[in-house]
Formats: sequence, C-alpha cells, structure tokens
Amino acid sequence: MDKVESIGIQAIISAALAAFASYLGALAVPIIVLMVMMIIDYLSGMSAAWSEGTLSSKVGAKGIVKKVGYMALIAVAMGVDYLIYSGIVAANIEVGYNMWFGLLVAVWLIINEMISILENLGRLGVPIPEFLKKIIGRLKTSAERKD
Repeated sequence: MDKVESIGIQAIISAALAAFASYLGALAVPIIVLMVMMIIDYLSGMSAAWSEGTLSSKVGAKGIVKKVGYMALIAVAMGVDYLIYSGIVAANIEVGYNMWFGLLVAVWLIINEMISILENLGRLGVPIPEFLKKIIGRLKTSAERKD
C-alpha cells in the first residue's frame, strides 16, 4: 500500500468516526467503551474456557450473537428516546438532552461486561482486589435502582 492509499484510508476512517460521534452525541463514548468491554469480555471468556479445557466454537458463536444483541438493545433504547423526545418537542417543551434511556442501557451493559470480565479473570486465576468487586457491584446496584 502506498502513502496516498494510506492517507485516503485514514481520511475515510476519520470521517466515519467523526460522523459516528456527531450522530450519537453523548452516547458515542459509552458505546465505544461498551465495544471495548465486549471485546475484552469475549477474549477473557475464550481464554478462561481454553484454560479449563471447555473451549467451544458453539459457545463462542453464541457469545458473539449475545454481543450483537446488546447493540440491538441500545438501538431500541435510542428509539424510545427518539419517540419521547419527539413528543416533548411536539408539545413545545424545550429539553437540552435527548438520550436518557440509551445512555442508561449502555452504562448498565458496560457494568455487566465489567462483572463478566472479573469473573473470567477469576477463572483464569488472576487475583481480583475485593474493593474492585465491591465498587462494580455497587455500580450495578445503583444502575438497576435508576431503572
């Protein structure tokens, strides 16, 4: 690949990321964090299964489908946000933010992924500090209460 092709690819990727961030607004960062957490969870789960001798392509494929379902769940929450926001605007009420449910669902899923990562690391024999387990548990409890 020559330099011109490389610059063109970088420009396309930069434009796509900028469009993604612009479209999603405040949801862009949580979705990116969720994607990173999903990748870490998947890899740590595969590593744990491999170390236990239980690695299965069927289970791995089911995990990928589940992760795609997470993104569908956020899309549904964003749809709910859109409908509510459209109703509020139609009623001539001004609000400054329009992604309540999408953000709440994304944060809840991030916390669940963090818990799963800790469980996978525990299965691998990695020592997990107790304070980290408690903090993530409290975050989950807090997010569920706000549901």
